[in-house]
Amino acid sequence: MKSRTRKIWGIGLVALATVSVLAWYLKDDIIAQYYSMRLRNELSKQSRKRTDNPYNLHAVDSCIGLLHSGDLVLRTGADVISHMLSQLNQQNKTYSHCGIVMIEHGYPFVYHSIGGEDNPDEKLRRDSASFFLSPASNLGFGIARLDADSAHINNIGKVVRRLYKEGHKFDLKFDLYSDDKLYCAEFVYKAINEAMQDSTYIRPITKKGFRFVAVDNLYCNSHARLICQIEYK
Repeated sequence: MKSRTRKIWGIGLVALATVSVLAWYLKDDIIAQYYSMRLRNELSKQSRKRTDNPYNLHAVDSCIGLLHSGDLVLRTGADVISHMLSQLNQQNKTYSHCGIVMIEHGYPFVYHSIGGEDNPDEKLRRDSASFFLSPASNLGFGIARLDADSAHINNIGKVVRRLYKEGHKFDLKFDLYSDDKLYCAEFVYKAINEAMQDSTYIRPITKKGFRFVAVDNLYCNSHARLICQIEYK
């Protein structure tokens, strides 16, 4: 009996030692997962708070009524990656993502390019304006209107729907020189310039040898004006 008890204790000690060694080697991963879980929980709590705030819901409903075909919608994502992307802006670092509005069957839809877990197949998306502007995953949004006439707005719609139908994927390399994949600001920039038949209507910038279009390039120019800016509470 004593021999069996010692054997059980021995097995237990070996198991404990093994777990301790594994925990030591994996401590960095364990700590990272712990703080990642805490961050997700905190973001989820903040998301629910924004979603439940009547002010935010009213702001979305009110501003949706302002939308016209050809408008640019800009939003500030609530996650860390969105913050990093907003830092690419050189004039106004408020917004991290963008899309083009088209009124279809009486309701505004937003065409936009996005990657990550929100869009597993990485293809261009067509979302309702209420979904795109939702306070659940955003800190705020803005609407910019171009100085385009109705003929050019129709052209924008044709180009946007064609690109959407072609199923272009999100460009993780942020390569402005390729057209098969498009990141969010690149999609808007190329669609609008093609529709306007003017390669300089929206201009890219070059920073430290890297040529790109940031979200603020789309509306911080002589052809666009902000008509609405909302910061969620």
